[in-house]
Amino acid sequence: MAYDLIIVGGGILGTFHAYHAATRGLQVLVLEKDDRAQQATVRNFGQVVPSGMTGRWFDYGRRGLEVYKSLQAKVDLSVRQNGSVYIASDAAEQQLLHEVQQQFSAKDYNGELLSARQIIQKYPVIRESYAREALFFPQEVSVEPNLFIHRLQQYMREQFPHVTFLYNTAVIGCESNGQQVTVTLAGGKRLTAGRTLVCGGHEFNLLFPEVFRDSGIVVSKLQMMRTVAMPSVPLEGNILTGLTIRRYESFSECPSFAGLKTPDHLQELREWGIHILFKKAVDGSIIVGDSHEYAPVGRLGELGFNNVQYINDLMIREASRIVTFDVSAIAETWAGYYAQEAKGNLFEHEPEALIHIRTAIGGKGMTSSCGYAEESIQRLFD
Repeated sequence: MAYDLIIVGGGILGTFHAYHAATRGLQVLVLEKDDRAQQATVRNFGQVVPSGMTGRWFDYGRRGLEVYKSLQAKVDLSVRQNGSVYIASDAAEQQLLHEVQQQFSAKDYNGELLSARQIIQKYPVIRESYAREALFFPQEVSVEPNLFIHRLQQYMREQFPHVTFLYNTAVIGCESNGQQVTVTLAGGKRLTAGRTLVCGGHEFNLLFPEVFRDSGIVVSKLQMMRTVAMPSVPLEGNILTGLTIRRYESFSECPSFAGLKTPDHLQELREWGIHILFKKAVDGSIIVGDSHEYAPVGRLGELGFNNVQYINDLMIREASRIVTFDVSAIAETWAGYYAQEAKGNLFEHEPEALIHIRTAIGGKGMTSSCGYAEESIQRLFD
């Protein structure tokens, strides 16, 4: 059988490419090497925060919010609209809040400033000693990363008979004759398509080793934790803190960011790429993190696969400075590995005619994959 499009990789970027292709009526095949998506797509907070993005990535995220909410109205994908809040802990972070609010207001993407008193009223587990001021974006959503992608793929299987997902299916070859693409599977089976999209994170080295070697992609290792279930803790939505204000792209474009100084008590956290986020899951557990270590693509071993307890201890200590509940009641920890293009965009490359590599979206995946994939499909098929 010949397909209009074969997608290599069943994570969020590949799946949303399949979704937007399916809405056009295209015959689509998604090939996933594992029994289900299990890399960056499921090892994250599940925060959909266009407010952290700039430029086209903000636009993709804003469009993504529309699609997320539209899909949730049809089927429960775990999308919850409880908003996102950025909590400033000092005067410098407060200034950035005001500047970024003005920037987003100019785009008709409005955030609401909250006083210290309003923060405690809305989030009573935030420490009064930490909360100076906050910026709340009510339109933003969160999802459960261990549920969302699987429910979305199940919905697509039910709604689009012209879309097929094959799991435990590794691709070992991909070549074009200029008219169509032949994809070779482990075991030797060959499939053909009008086009092929490679959306496999940092794992396309078997297909295009020279492109892989020269891509400049960086892999980021993130340590994350989940507390025991705490259903009575009132902490709904995406909770982002002062370290996030000091890190996210949207704030980096503010006028005062260039003069931002790192206080001594945050210096070691910055060196480990730590910024503290909270996201309460549907079971009442709370995801806490995260840290960032980097290595060039192809040298993943330098990052290791162990969780460093010292890094977790640093995050727990800073999180305890922000909230009143027992952050040290950890049920599980894990590491996520995100591929990102060196300049913070996304790796786009055509190694041969009709073969398109679209990967390394980094930490923007949950927020911007949907909108980016829609535009990507338009460019390929219009």
